[in-house]
Amino acid sequence: MENWNITADFILLGLFNYTGAHQFLFVLVLIIAFTSLVGNALMLLLILLDPHLHRPMYVLLSQLSLMDLMLISTIVPKMAIDYLTCRKFISPAGCGFQIFFFLTLGGGECFLLAAMSYDRYVAICNPLRYPVLMSWKLCLSMILGSWFLGAADGLMQAAATLNFSFCNTREIDHFFCEAPTLVRLACADTSVFEYVMYICCVLMLLIPISLILISYSLILAAVLQMHSNEARKKAFATCSSHLSVVGLFFGAAIFTYMRPKSYRSANYNKVVSAFYTIFTPVLNPLIYSVRNKDVKGALRKWLVKHFNGLNSDHYSPKWHY
Repeated sequence: MENWNITADFILLGLFNYTGAHQFLFVLVLIIAFTSLVGNALMLLLILLDPHLHRPMYVLLSQLSLMDLMLISTIVPKMAIDYLTCRKFISPAGCGFQIFFFLTLGGGECFLLAAMSYDRYVAICNPLRYPVLMSWKLCLSMILGSWFLGAADGLMQAAATLNFSFCNTREIDHFFCEAPTLVRLACADTSVFEYVMYICCVLMLLIPISLILISYSLILAAVLQMHSNEARKKAFATCSSHLSVVGLFFGAAIFTYMRPKSYRSANYNKVVSAFYTIFTPVLNPLIYSVRNKDVKGALRKWLVKHFNGLNSDHYSPKWHY
């Protein structure tokens, strides 16, 4: 097979075709993505503006909302434009940027979720020592570490992936540039890179999920010892909702990146990738806000202040001098 020039564009085949059912699914995905953008932007705004939410738990949550906001913005607009215009080309540079930002945000979110589980463990199991065990210095270190580890993984995989020689086919059977899908187009031997990528997946996925499971196991043990049935039910409800989102995110990522190559299917990969790039980000603001009285209180206060300001502007007399 002939190699093609590295400056030539790739072709993203996309997630949908142009049948009636797929057009309906496309509109549904846009609605979900828009809801996710609004929900995460509102969560970020509330945490920034309300002094009562300037605590480690909510600062970590603000970073989760920021990562989800950027993840949706990295994937969905390009996918929507390609589908609407039928122009599905993406340059190698654009492909590299998508891989970098996707892995930076996805990898960073793995470690951030682990940090949030530790925060919940300290708050439930050691509430009196919370200011010491979850200090601002540790909180900021966790945030910076999450961003740094994600960016390091993204930069390494984007640079290595685009360094391969690619064969005649330019078609990527996906709706965005993802390293495992792009590697299949390479003409060179990619076994060493795939081994290194597998090691990265172990570090970026299995270590954080192990820390999360340890934290929630300790939380569960503490909850079972509570004497109050109401407190036990509340803790169970909160932890189960958090774990459902964590399970969906990590399960989809592990399915995509850690399956044997012979079991990989393009259609399955696209559907599973949609879960952690489009559907999971819309769940995070719902899970972490609907069940949180502080966030609901901050939202209520912001709405009252906003609408009172609008009403006073509308009904106030206009004096002209």
